[in-house]
Amino acid sequence: MTLLYLNTFNPLNLSFMSGSLNKVMLIGHLGDDLKMHYFEGGGSIGRFPLATNETYTKKATGEKVTNTDWHNVVVRNKAAEICEKYLSKGDRIYVEGKIKTRKWQAEDGTDRYSTEIIVDDFTFLTTKNNTLESENQAPQSNAAKASENNEEPNDLPF
Repeated sequence: MTLLYLNTFNPLNLSFMSGSLNKVMLIGHLGDDLKMHYFEGGGSIGRFPLATNETYTKKATGEKVTNTDWHNVVVRNKAAEICEKYLSKGDRIYVEGKIKTRKWQAEDGTDRYSTEIIVDDFTFLTTKNNTLESENQAPQSNAAKASENNEEPNDLPF
């Protein structure tokens, strides 16, 4: 008996994907306040540096190592105005968008390149307002929160 498989997915043959994908998702901390620029036509653009961290332990020494990468983030129009209102240096944010490299000329006439994250969507994870509110409240342990909700404490790190 011979089995014939038609239209089966073969991960090594990706011919069914005729396009490409440019998608970036980052969670990080603002390295500085948002810098805004307003245009005559009413549009606006905001830029801020975003730090993402990768932490691992070296097997040989047991030393904990943290590497930080910096990303140039760009938000436009209404999104930029919302970010300007609610975000400040140190706040944590989730951004989703695409990566884009633009070419520009320096004052000395040399060509320069900047790689940026053009934001399509974002979620504030901490902001000016809830950071201030949380400082005014007494810290509460996971066990105390769980006992208020009649639940068992969750010691899992995720």
